[in-house]
Amino acid sequence: MITAVGLWTKTNRRARVLLGAATAVLVLLAAACGGGTEAEAPAAESDPIHAHGLGLNPADGALYIATHTGLFRMESGSDEAARVGDRRQDTMGFTVAGADRFLGSGHPDLREGLPPLLGLVESLDRGRSWEPISLLGKADFHALRATGSFIHGYDASGGRLMISDDGGQTWRVRRPPPLMDLVVDPDDPSRIVAASEGGLIVSRNDGRSWRPLGGQPGLLAWPRRDALYALSLDGELSVSGDGGASWARAGRVGGRPEAMTAPTSERLIVALEHGALRSSSDGGRTWTDGAWPL
Repeated sequence: MITAVGLWTKTNRRARVLLGAATAVLVLLAAACGGGTEAEAPAAESDPIHAHGLGLNPADGALYIATHTGLFRMESGSDEAARVGDRRQDTMGFTVAGADRFLGSGHPDLREGLPPLLGLVESLDRGRSWEPISLLGKADFHALRATGSFIHGYDASGGRLMISDDGGQTWRVRRPPPLMDLVVDPDDPSRIVAASEGGLIVSRNDGRSWRPLGGQPGLLAWPRRDALYALSLDGELSVSGDGGASWARAGRVGGRPEAMTAPTSERLIVALEHGALRSSSDGGRTWTDGAWPL
């Protein structure tokens, strides 16, 4: 994890991550990249901060950006982001579950003496503090979705899709192919669309069985039942109005995506590699530099 961090600032109409002037120090957790659990020695690193997740908080209208080195907050209409608190946890999975309520997973700030895998953690104060809910030391969710009391998470450390209907207290386990992302039907938590290495797949029975949907692997968002979005790794956005049975090309985001959120059926925000943020207010047909579409 990088310990020296800059801010997203407005540069040529694009929000970018800038590292501090001092040399950044990286502490890599092997679990973040390859399933291991031991910390490696620090090494010099100068790459921009990598975003794992985005979420718009309905309580304050701000965009929250989960990264390798903690959580950042971007005020509505602003092109700058500030660190939330002083935690440097590697938040691999992140979702805004409600007003001021965030769920996360990944790897801890090494100062905290926690197990290498956070399991499911929760913040009720906009990310300033986090408390374990379950699976501490046992799961590393790289994809995390919350719909009411239902939580769906893909545990990359165990290759498991884990589903809870009681807010994360108890879990049932499914064994899909390796997943990059997943979304849940807003009206039916037993219907799941996921991005696997071979393309998109769908389950209509709570993850017990899967069938292919075609399409390319990438990022997913499902803000409303008739607006399912799939963003390929080369930046092409497709939309489905029938849960993935058919797709239409929406547009191109203009870069390689790392994280995506869709606060409404027409509004999308995408984090690209190297720290750029882009947004759309027309379902991805046109894009604006920064988090706030014109």
